[in-house]
Amino acid sequence: MKFDRFARRKILSHTVTVLAGLTIVAVLYPLVDIIYVAFLHGGAVLFQATFLTARNPTPCSIVSCATVGIAPDIEGTAAMVGLAALISVPIGLLAAICASEYRTGVFGRAVSFTADVLSGVPSILMGAFVYGYLVLVNPALVETATSGALALSAIMIPIVTRTTEEALRTVPNSMREAAIALGISKWKMTMRIVLVSALPGVVTGVLLAVMRATGEAAPLIVTVGFSNLPFDSLSAYSRPAGSLPVLIYQFALSPYSNWLSLAWGAVLFLLIAILVVNVLSRYMIHRMTVRMSGGS
Repeated sequence: MKFDRFARRKILSHTVTVLAGLTIVAVLYPLVDIIYVAFLHGGAVLFQATFLTARNPTPCSIVSCATVGIAPDIEGTAAMVGLAALISVPIGLLAAICASEYRTGVFGRAVSFTADVLSGVPSILMGAFVYGYLVLVNPALVETATSGALALSAIMIPIVTRTTEEALRTVPNSMREAAIALGISKWKMTMRIVLVSALPGVVTGVLLAVMRATGEAAPLIVTVGFSNLPFDSLSAYSRPAGSLPVLIYQFALSPYSNWLSLAWGAVLFLLIAILVVNVLSRYMIHRMTVRMSGGS
């Protein structure tokens, strides 16, 4: 049997293919398993008519107890994450522009290094920092939806900064040089050419930060607490608010059967919402990239 170089390459190719397939399975298995278990325990609760519109139930250990819904927690999560995005996205974009376009300077390197450090800080420490800062500055904001939004924004800012910085650095320097050669000022070149060229990466970074904040419970436990009151007006930012991560944490540890069922339903709802947003956003970013590259 002749064992030539072509045979060795073919065996190596098949081996790498099998290893790559096993790696994909290893990566997808936890996600599939989590979704399966969530469907198994929370599927019946999720498809109840009042699950997305009613308030949380009173605790009950009887089998026939009503599980009702998670409407206040959806409202609170959307409000706090939305306010956190309004705070963190402009700050993160400006910090990323400074770190990318002025990276040769001391200030630009300091911003990039700070974003790297903050990205690794545990989220509960972010919540404790915001809580301690508000106690010293304005105790009236402690245990309110506003303090929760500030804690989430502290988590989102370094994520937006780092992902946007990397996206801006992928823009070729030739585009910057061509714009400067045409007499465009540096800030206009940055905002109208560099930032627009890196827009798909910027949007990806913002969505990553939003998805990370949506699932965070630790900073909200420290800063907001929990409430099942409807989030019906701007005044709701001045009192505790419900949120899906905190509801899952508290109800999953409770001994009441209807709260446990509601927690599984909330887990399944949060998983589906994040998956849908990720799929739609990736499709939109793909279309945006094709359109910017001149494709059809």
